[in-house]
Amino acid sequence: MLFLMLLLLLPAESRSQTDPAQCRYALGMQDGSIADDDLTASSQWYESTGPKYARLGRDEADGAWCPAGPLHPSDEQFLQVDLRSLCFVTLVGTQGRSGGGAGKEFVRIYRLDYSRDGDRWISWKSRTGQKVIQGNSNVYDVVLKDLRPPVIARYLRIIPVTELTSTVCMRMELYGCSWHDGLLSYSAPEGQIMAVPGYPIAYLNDSTYDGFLERRLQFGGLGQLTDGLLGMDDFLQTHQTRTWQGYDYVGWRNDSLGPGYVEMDFLFDKQRNFSSMKVHCNNMFSRGVKIFKKVSCLFKPRLISDWEPEPVGITTVLDDKNPSARFVTVPLGNRVGKELRCQFSFADTWMMFSEISFQSNMEVIKPRVIPVHTRLPSPLSTADPEPELSTMLQSQETTPPFIVSWPVDRPDDGSTSVLIGCLVTIILLLLVIIVLILWCQYVRKVLEKAPCRILDEEVMGQHSSCSDTMVVHSSHSNPTYETVFLLDPEYQEPVLLLHKLPELSQSAEDSVLILSNPAYDLFIPTSFPLIGWHVMKNKPISTNVCSGDYAEPDLTQCTPHQGFQSSVPHYAETDIVSLQGVTGSNMYAVPALTVDSLTRKGISVGEFPRQRLHFREKLGEGQFGEVHLCEAEGLQEFLGGVVPLSDPDGRPVLVAVKKLRADASKNARNDFLKEIKIMSRLNHPNIVRLLGVCVCTDPLCMITEYMENGDLNQFLSQRESESTLTHANNIPSVSLPNLLHMSAQISSGMRYLASLNFVHRDLATRNCLVDHQLTIKIADFGMSRNLYSGDYYRIQGRAVLPIRWMAWESILLGKFTTASDVWAFGVTLWEIFTLCKEQPYSLLSDEQVIENTGEFFRNQGRQIFLSHPSLCPPTLFELMLRCWSRDTKDRPSFERVHRHLQEHVA
Repeated sequence: MLFLMLLLLLPAESRSQTDPAQCRYALGMQDGSIADDDLTASSQWYESTGPKYARLGRDEADGAWCPAGPLHPSDEQFLQVDLRSLCFVTLVGTQGRSGGGAGKEFVRIYRLDYSRDGDRWISWKSRTGQKVIQGNSNVYDVVLKDLRPPVIARYLRIIPVTELTSTVCMRMELYGCSWHDGLLSYSAPEGQIMAVPGYPIAYLNDSTYDGFLERRLQFGGLGQLTDGLLGMDDFLQTHQTRTWQGYDYVGWRNDSLGPGYVEMDFLFDKQRNFSSMKVHCNNMFSRGVKIFKKVSCLFKPRLISDWEPEPVGITTVLDDKNPSARFVTVPLGNRVGKELRCQFSFADTWMMFSEISFQSNMEVIKPRVIPVHTRLPSPLSTADPEPELSTMLQSQETTPPFIVSWPVDRPDDGSTSVLIGCLVTIILLLLVIIVLILWCQYVRKVLEKAPCRILDEEVMGQHSSCSDTMVVHSSHSNPTYETVFLLDPEYQEPVLLLHKLPELSQSAEDSVLILSNPAYDLFIPTSFPLIGWHVMKNKPISTNVCSGDYAEPDLTQCTPHQGFQSSVPHYAETDIVSLQGVTGSNMYAVPALTVDSLTRKGISVGEFPRQRLHFREKLGEGQFGEVHLCEAEGLQEFLGGVVPLSDPDGRPVLVAVKKLRADASKNARNDFLKEIKIMSRLNHPNIVRLLGVCVCTDPLCMITEYMENGDLNQFLSQRESESTLTHANNIPSVSLPNLLHMSAQISSGMRYLASLNFVHRDLATRNCLVDHQLTIKIADFGMSRNLYSGDYYRIQGRAVLPIRWMAWESILLGKFTTASDVWAFGVTLWEIFTLCKEQPYSLLSDEQVIENTGEFFRNQGRQIFLSHPSLCPPTLFELMLRCWSRDTKDRPSFERVHRHLQEHVA
């Protein structure tokens, strides 16, 4: 623990835009979000061994994909997957054929080909040039193979390889995330060799480049500059094993290039609006290596057009004191283009890059209506441009319930057969009734005493620290697996939530009870009192959606809090209504009395004409609907000046539109209408306001404010601390007064919610929006965005928890109060003063974060706190520490927090 605490005090490394250690989510084979039509194969043995049966962990038809006939060593059969968009693929999982326990076929080794356009196919090879990948040794185990380097592709082919003629079958899954950069290829001069007498030789070539090489120019591919791995301060050192010195960098010598600069071209999938470019450079000036002196970029809107004459660029301020590698951010002025050409000028003998990424949005010229895609939405894929808001969402497929079929012989015409049939039927009915009675008694007993154990691991992981492979063993033919892997690039054994928590009960057994929380599904140790836990069963309500007057919802009463006395005022004294929002999360936990008061008053906003909403992009999606970024025409006129807008000159205003799925359940629909009523009554300058609704026809929509600078996390992560360096280079920056002003605004909004006894439950910078005047407004749809999927911990596919922002009592006891929001506010402050450059507890795995909550419970001085951010004043860090007090009564109220921050701002 002391070692981990010391690590937290060290300065964090900069991260690339796509981090291979975090980009490890299932892309949709097992859960079916990759449709059957997206799976093809060169051949299949039977219809029942077609490519659609090649889904990992599933045992349908004959249980796998099998190519036709025995496979010979010279044969090349493949299974092809279309991911529908460019993805950053980091991991492949394979499994043999189960066939209900009768399968004996599997693939021992295989190759992987990939393509970004469907025409040119590239064979994957490891960093040491190896093309074959080790597969399975039996039919049941899942073998997870790390792709080093990862691949950026839309299409992938798994190609079984055999040394002897044999029959092979396989199931598989791909893991990764969406490739948000949209970069298809870059062109650059070939990297060179640094050979200086007295120093080791450094090979600075782009060794994983998958394009072409002609006359010392690499073009048409991607390589080390987009693999997500950053070079170290000393370019001779490397993160990779079995590689050469200088491997992580691509470098060029000044006198080897005539013009004195390196020219690079970047080609993108679509026309984009570029805000900035980030280049990770080495600055080991003692060896003649420095960041570039200046850069100038030209833009080409279309491939067939000419380069625009006006370049965008900066001149950097060189650093001869700090040899650390660093990101250099180049503002691109929101210029539009599909291709860029940048010239990086030398500042010394050598220039070395390890990563280049772009911050951009797809340029939307005109929204268009496209057919609704039948595939289930994947949390990792980037869909095509979205349909208009009037297009109804498709029905989400659900798994049918398990049905037991009893074989019953057809009775003959004799009375004896009829009598026997009646007696058998009566006996079966009696047996069913007895089983139901016994089951109900058993469930009641479990809920009262919780004697059963549910933390027995069903899977066991084995790995080697030097291997890219992980084997998951199971005693069943169809095991279940975690869909989200650990953030550590070197695998650890997969464990269930709370498995590593200390034994806090005096009982010999660590019993655990599964309950349904209104906000999250969570495993709760039964040794803890179930405090702050409410189980809601919403009853149907009738609605008259166009009149603006809604029938009164039947608010079900909840179980009040018991025990754990605290002097901190929170909603524990009243019954709680939790609204399940369209994103699958809760914005607020609301006292029932408040809901009763607000819902009686009806909706205080009007019906906005749906045709005036113009789609821009999809911000996120959840279980019950989606969140869209739209332009609203005539919004200021519609509001009549009641709500002042940032652009009141008649131009379309950016808004966020929450849209409920047309096939959402009645309970979800009722909650949506309740949320509309409650949101319409919230009135504070630092809380996102409800501006209008579209409830006369499906799909139901609510229209809320949106800020042109997006969310606070992205806003700060793209900026540096204000200094003479940032001013000289025109680098986007923020000052300490800016950060204090933002913090004070968030505390003001939370003070308002606390005064209403509203509990947010997911306060973080991702849930705060920023406008051009740095006004902050608290929102709620961060959980729905793929960009922040790594901030939430998934429990066996059941639910996700923002554990790095949650108070210990929220994780262990399921208790969400204003005091737990104060804890989350302390973490949000920490994010702000680190400029969101790293995730909270970034050096701890999710399991270690949960284990740390046990240290807070025991309170023996071994708990780990977040480190002091370098930009944070000492008195403000003391405020953070008070927010993280073990006892809720020791945490400051939002009134005190706001007053403290106001003093700093003044």
